[in-house]
Amino acid sequence: MIGYALCGSFCTHARAVDTLRVLRARGHDILPIVSEIVYDTDTRFGRAEDLIRELESICGRKTVHTIVAAEPLGPKTPLDLLIIAPCTGNTLAKMANGITDTAVTMAAKAQLRADRPVLLGLASNDALSANLQNIAALHTRRHITFAPMAMDDKIGKPYSLVCDFSVIPDLTESILHARGIG
Repeated sequence: MIGYALCGSFCTHARAVDTLRVLRARGHDILPIVSEIVYDTDTRFGRAEDLIRELESICGRKTVHTIVAAEPLGPKTPLDLLIIAPCTGNTLAKMANGITDTAVTMAAKAQLRADRPVLLGLASNDALSANLQNIAALHTRRHITFAPMAMDDKIGKPYSLVCDFSVIPDLTESILHARGIG
């Protein structure tokens, strides 16, 4: 089973949902995971309730959205892979510094403590400034892979990076294949 986590980069949620659809079409069993902010926050990009309903419809499972529900993912409910996309700069910084205060960071901690892979799809407005050191710190850690990233608005947001969501399904296959799964 794959865990697919979404953090609060609300403008990229539609791309995450499209990625989930591709992964499901390829036959993957997926557990949706969201940060508490995603679970509770309505934005100009959509209502939280509608997003959760869509995630659960695609995955056929209830969404993990609390620390308590995410904690068993390492030892009791092992995931073959945890994908965090979008992974915000906030979540990235917490992971780089060992902070576990959301369902997503707990899922990542549970996955990594079990020596299992995590695929990060970054979406951060401060990736090339305040969060650059966190990217570097996580880039050197075992079991963490970054999806390719690019600037999404060189003029308006010169420090921003967003992952290429379209490559996540192929990266997923590569990571699982390397682990002898699938």
